[in-house]
Amino acid sequence: MNRTRTAVAAVLATGTLWCAGGAAPAFAGDSSRVGEGGPVHVLLNSAFDNRPGELVDIEVQGVREGGDVTVSSPVFPHAVRLAPRAHAHHGRPAIAMTTRPGTYPLTVRAGGQVVAKDRVEVKQSRRPSFTAATPGDVLRPGERLWMAYDDLYPGETGQSFTVRSPAFRKEVRLAHDPASTDWNNPRLFSGAAELPQGVRDGTYKVTLYGPGGRVVDEKPLTVRAARPGDRDYVGRARGPAFFGTSATSGPEDARARGHRVPAGGTVNVLWRDRSPDPGEEERLTATSPAFERPVRLRRDDSKAGDGDDPRYFAPARIRQGLAPGTYAVTVASHHGRVTKVAHLEVTAATATPGASGTSGASGSSSTSEASGTSGVGGSSGMTVAYVAGGTTGGVLAAAGLGTLLRRRAARRGPGGPPSP
Repeated sequence: MNRTRTAVAAVLATGTLWCAGGAAPAFAGDSSRVGEGGPVHVLLNSAFDNRPGELVDIEVQGVREGGDVTVSSPVFPHAVRLAPRAHAHHGRPAIAMTTRPGTYPLTVRAGGQVVAKDRVEVKQSRRPSFTAATPGDVLRPGERLWMAYDDLYPGETGQSFTVRSPAFRKEVRLAHDPASTDWNNPRLFSGAAELPQGVRDGTYKVTLYGPGGRVVDEKPLTVRAARPGDRDYVGRARGPAFFGTSATSGPEDARARGHRVPAGGTVNVLWRDRSPDPGEEERLTATSPAFERPVRLRRDDSKAGDGDDPRYFAPARIRQGLAPGTYAVTVASHHGRVTKVAHLEVTAATATPGASGTSGASGSSSTSEASGTSGVGGSSGMTVAYVAGGTTGGVLAAAGLGTLLRRRAARRGPGGPPSP
């Protein structure tokens, strides 16, 4: 467990703390001068629960940049010079492998003078350990298995390790990642394997191999597909539902019916599932005859999704020139055991440049443009005549009426009176 402790040491009230080239003195605090006694802050990440070989993250704040700042302690083989960075000095020295359990002093010096003190606690070394699945756990086909090998122990060597199992598609390399959550452990090797969707139920060996192919350790792995009666057999799926693509629209606004989007517009498709199948992030897809192409739904890992069932969504583009109407949108999950359909209303394409699929507004805009009105500012819109009986003569009369109105508008000109 990593913990951070801050130590504050008052700088000596008199004397020069440190001189760079015999000129610029170091000082503590943001604006203090030599002799004012401002504080120097020492932040130790992993000050507790250290094992021999672990790294201690040290940051010293309040000492002027430009000269040597060093840290010394019996846990380090030698004094450590910290590197300057913005408003601080920093280093990550390793505790010597030969250090015995106990509490040790740590001293910070600037220009050879002590400016802060703290302590570092060291606990007992532990034997190397390999972790795969937690004992008693059952993994589903398609689930990802995380593995780690911790060999922070005197005398251990090797730069990488491999893991093999009949349950894996191929062997997995365990490598050290300095940016991992256990960044203070320089000998933690980790990796992951995704179980194939078709792996059979059973118990498998997971074997760790070290340098030269020697077997280091092995663990059992139990795999079993979901069965009827298991809470994750069909999950608790809800959807599909739809919401707009504007900045003011989000998953919380989604609805399964009544959402309208113009042809050529875009709509977000949402799916929720309390117990999704492992690996559905890679294969959950929404299909519809209204879409330009099937849409792969992506897991929402944002903070906005906290507290909600696992949810997936992605934007779908509506086909250009699609006839107005209601179109089915289908999502299948849980290896096809769950299939749900919702209906999306597609309206005529809007003439407004850049319009996107937002609920309601697009439909009314399209309707007004398609119907048109005359007599307001010389509109060039088309007048539609509904002819009772539906005869050919009625249709031709309607077309002639439209032509006559357009000619009159052209003769009178913008804003002018109608010509006789």
